[in-house]
Amino acid sequence: MMQERSDEELMTAVMTGDQVALASLVTRHHGPLLGYLYRLVGGDRQLSEDLVQETLLHVLRQRTYQAARPFKPWLYAIATNLVRDYFKSAAVRQCWREGDAEDVLLHLYDSEPSPEERALAAEQGSEVRAALAQLREDYRIVIVLRFYQGFSLQEIAETLQIPLGTVKSRLSVGVHRLRSMLAPVQKGVD
Repeated sequence: MMQERSDEELMTAVMTGDQVALASLVTRHHGPLLGYLYRLVGGDRQLSEDLVQETLLHVLRQRTYQAARPFKPWLYAIATNLVRDYFKSAAVRQCWREGDAEDVLLHLYDSEPSPEERALAAEQGSEVRAALAQLREDYRIVIVLRFYQGFSLQEIAETLQIPLGTVKSRLSVGVHRLRSMLAPVQKGVD
């Protein structure tokens, strides 16, 4: 049985022009990366797709990838930086805050649960998304990487190029703030 190549091996092959290796990386990381970006940009599917494409273009254009560096944190660092660059524009930040967040939330899930379960899940999901959007970016990114992408604390530190202690602190503060924002909502449900 043939062993699957690691991300690092695939990226090394991509650097030599191996299109099959590139296709494997894209297949492996497109969905999770899209989900990560979707959460970071507040549920804008088109923007998320555009940022995934831009991230993958950056990967393809790389000529300095160091095989010793883990691929996944490196990939997510590129994506995170692209999101930060996008939101640096004051006009973009203002439009995003005033945008059609409710319209985006109406088209979220197409799953098999009953209509009531879907409505409740969408309502709870929209509350969590709204609370996440209110967090400072540094807390939001750590929370999304940890709880939605399943990154280890060390992978988050590598992705954001910050000390492990900073990751733990941001995660703790971010979760605490998220809980306090959602607490009034939870009490209303009980």
